[in-house]
Amino acid sequence: MVDYVGVERVRELVGRLGPARFMRELAAEIEADFGRWESFDKSARHAVHSPVGVIELMPISDGRLYSFKYVNGHPSNTAEGLLTVTAFGVLAEVATGYPLLLAELTLTTALRTAAMSALAARRMARPDSRCMALIGNGAQSEFQAIAFHDQLGIRELRLFDVDAGATAKLQRNLAGMDLEGLTVIACRSTAEAVSGADIVTTVTADKRNATILTAGMIEAGMHLNGVGGDCPGKTELEREILLRPDTRVVVEYAPQSRIEGEVQQVPADFPVIEFSELVAGRATARRSDAEVTLFDSVGFALEDFSALRYLHRLNGAQPGPRGGIDLIPELANPKDLYGLLRPGLAVRKVAA
Repeated sequence: MVDYVGVERVRELVGRLGPARFMRELAAEIEADFGRWESFDKSARHAVHSPVGVIELMPISDGRLYSFKYVNGHPSNTAEGLLTVTAFGVLAEVATGYPLLLAELTLTTALRTAAMSALAARRMARPDSRCMALIGNGAQSEFQAIAFHDQLGIRELRLFDVDAGATAKLQRNLAGMDLEGLTVIACRSTAEAVSGADIVTTVTADKRNATILTAGMIEAGMHLNGVGGDCPGKTELEREILLRPDTRVVVEYAPQSRIEGEVQQVPADFPVIEFSELVAGRATARRSDAEVTLFDSVGFALEDFSALRYLHRLNGAQPGPRGGIDLIPELANPKDLYGLLRPGLAVRKVAA
């Protein structure tokens, strides 16, 4: 049997630890894996685009374990009562090729995205950052708010979304959480939310070259967490922000980010820093308090690899039913696959 972690089991595991601790521990897993960057066989994700969205496969391996994620992005889905993003993933053993885990990754991707955002901001934002603007208050917003409150000590959160209902939803959800010392303010515009903020997170869903932030909104010392620009033709930042002489840009994996991230707007030789270089100490994210830093986040397969491995370990360690799925035949004679179709076949018993 292959271990199976579905939506209900993820809810249970996150409920036992709490979302803040879950994302904090996951951020540590991701950071450790970025610290062994050269161990991974990496590639940009494979994407199939349509007029209404994208479906992607994200593979990676460290030579011992292999993982992939299937993920879609369809911004118009919410009009039909469907999620914009859904995902599932597989963690497998390289030595045998056998899958170890099949897991939901819709909820888990939201958790790992926020974990990665906070991890990057801890290295890139000014240490005294306490005020964050959150532009885009949809499905990812609560996770970002929790992670930044927990891991960076954010105490003032300014919200804006063109959909006032999304902002009201986020306010209700945050009000029901024990986020000590956090003040939440709904703003009337992006400019109002951004003015004076230490950190600005953009996480909008529209599949287009949008201008959520303009160069005129950016103040010295800001850290920008660009989450929503994550496929070709989908950006959130005005190009001039990247071209400012005081802007320093960090990406996850340059070959993928240049296709999908904010840096798709600039020439191929535009200088960027890969996050692994920060972890390894080969580069500095922020050279002064006045510098503007941008984490151009598109989501990379290594983060899902870390999440799947973390889920696999957590699932085995935490109480509760450890689900399995008969995804791979277990035969008495592995050369007799056809025999699986015969009545009375001797199937090897495998411990649950």
